[in-house]
Amino acid sequence: MSESNNPKHNIHRRDILKGATVASLALATGAIGVPKTFGQASARSTSSGQVGKNLIQIENEKPGTRDWLLTNTLTDPTIGRSNVTSGRCPWIEGYCSANSVRAGETLQIMVSTDPETEFNLEIFRTGYYNGDGARLVRRYDALKGTPQPVPEVGENYLHECQWEPSVEFTIPEDWLSGVYLGKLTGEFSGIQSYVIFIVRDDRPCDLLFQCSDLTWSAYNRWPTDFSIYSRHEGRSSTSVPSGSVSFDRPYALFTHPVNKIKTSVGSGEYLPWEFPLAFWLEQHGYDVSYISNIDTHADPAGLLRTKGFISVGHDEYWSLQMYDNVLKARDEGVNLAFLSANAVLCVVPLMPSGNGTPNRVTRREGWFFPPEYGSGDARRNVNQDGFEPVMGPDGALLMGNRTTPPVMGAGDWTCTLPDHWLFEGTGMKKGDSVEGLVGWEWHGAPRKDLPGMQIVAEGETLMNGRNPGHYTATIYDGPKDNIVFNAATIWWANGLSSPPGHKTPVRHGVAQQGVDPRVQQITHNLFQRMIR
Repeated sequence: MSESNNPKHNIHRRDILKGATVASLALATGAIGVPKTFGQASARSTSSGQVGKNLIQIENEKPGTRDWLLTNTLTDPTIGRSNVTSGRCPWIEGYCSANSVRAGETLQIMVSTDPETEFNLEIFRTGYYNGDGARLVRRYDALKGTPQPVPEVGENYLHECQWEPSVEFTIPEDWLSGVYLGKLTGEFSGIQSYVIFIVRDDRPCDLLFQCSDLTWSAYNRWPTDFSIYSRHEGRSSTSVPSGSVSFDRPYALFTHPVNKIKTSVGSGEYLPWEFPLAFWLEQHGYDVSYISNIDTHADPAGLLRTKGFISVGHDEYWSLQMYDNVLKARDEGVNLAFLSANAVLCVVPLMPSGNGTPNRVTRREGWFFPPEYGSGDARRNVNQDGFEPVMGPDGALLMGNRTTPPVMGAGDWTCTLPDHWLFEGTGMKKGDSVEGLVGWEWHGAPRKDLPGMQIVAEGETLMNGRNPGHYTATIYDGPKDNIVFNAATIWWANGLSSPPGHKTPVRHGVAQQGVDPRVQQITHNLFQRMIR
C-alpha cells in the first residue's frame, strides 16, 4: 500500500484571516452586470502573503484534475420489488464511518469487492479548480479488497452494514471544508464507484452550504429495495412509520426516474442536484463552508457562525431539531436561502446505529404540515398499525412556502416583481420566464402572514401535460434585517453551472434548460444581500 498527500500550498486554517474580496466575474452575457457592491471589501493579508483572498479563493488556485470522474461503471441489473433495479455496484462499493468530520478527527472507509481484488482509493475535494471540478488530496494504492457481507434484515427492515474498515486516517489540518469524493477502482476489473464525506470546520463564514444527505439515505435502495419508499411484506403502505434506513451502507445509484446516471453511483444525490451550486460558489470566490444535515441537527451553535444558510436541491427529510435550530438561527439574524424544493417535508428522528454511534439510522414518522392541512390526505391518514403521524410545524413558517399537492411537476420560472432588488441587472420584465427551471418538485402555498412576504415568481406546473400545480417563489423578512428566500424548485442549481460530467435532467415532459445568466445574476444579488 502506498499513500500520497502532497498539497502544493500547505496553509494552516488557523493562520488565515477571513477575507471577503471576491474574484472578478465572467458571466455568460454582457447584458447582465454585477452589482457594484460585489466583492468590495478591505484587503486583508494572510500568512501565505496573498492579500485579500479568502480560504476558498486560495484553495481554488491549486491545480485541479478531471481524474475524479468515473469512467468505468457497472450496476447490478437485479429488479427489486418496486420494479426498479437495485442500482448498486457489488463489484466495488463502500461507505464512510461518518457523514462529516473535522480536521484532526479519524475517518474509516469500508469497502467491499466481489470478487476479491486489490483496489485503489483516490480522494478528491470537489470545487471549481479552474473548471476541472476537483483536486486530488490523497491516494492509496493496492489496498486489499474482499467481499463483505450483506447484512441480514434487521428490526423494521433495517440493513446496517458492520464491515471491516479498508483504510483509516486522520483528516489533515490543511484539508479545507468541502465535499470529498473517494474514487474506488478495482485493480483487476477497473470497475469504479464513489464514497462520499464532508469535511466541516467551525470558522466564521459568509455562507453555509448544507448537503441534503438525509434525503440521499431515504431514497437509497441498497442492497436491493430497502429505501424509505420500499413496500415491505406485511405492510399495507409505505407511509408512517416507514422502514428504517442506515448511513452504514453504500449509496446505490439513486434510482428514481430523474437520476439514472451510472457515473454518480456511490455519491448519493450530491452530483446531480448540489454540486452545480458548490462549483459555482467556488468559481466566484464566495466564502463558503460545508455541513451535513446531521450537523444542522446536532450542532445548533454552529449555524450561528454564518451570515447565510443554504438548503440545496432535494432537501426533503428533516428532524424536528433541524427545524428548531434553523428557525432559531433565522431569529438570531442568519439569512436563509432555500435553493431547493420538496424541502422540510418529512419528519424523521435520528437514532444510533447498532454499535451506539449517534445519528446513523432514521425513518419517516410524519410531515411538516399545518394542523388544518390534509384532513383527507392519504399521506397523513394511511399509517401502519394505528401509528399516529408526528406532525411538525408548517414548513412554510420557516421557508415562506412549502410542498403542496400534486407535489411533482415541472414548468418555467416566471418573474412577477421585476422591480425587486433580486432582479437587478437581469433585464427581466414581469412575465419573463426561465424555461424549465421549475421541477421536478416545487413549493407553493406562501404564508402571507409572514413579515414582508413577497411572491417574486410564480406559475403553473404540469406532469407530462397533466396534473396541474401552482408554484410560488417567495422572499420574506427576518427579525434582524435578514431575509428568507425560497426558489421553489429542486433544479435551481442547474441554472448556475454545469460541472464536468453533469447532465441536466428531463422529467414530467420538461427538459431543464441548464445554465442561464439570469439565474446566475439573481443568485449573486441574493448572496450579496445576505453577506453584506
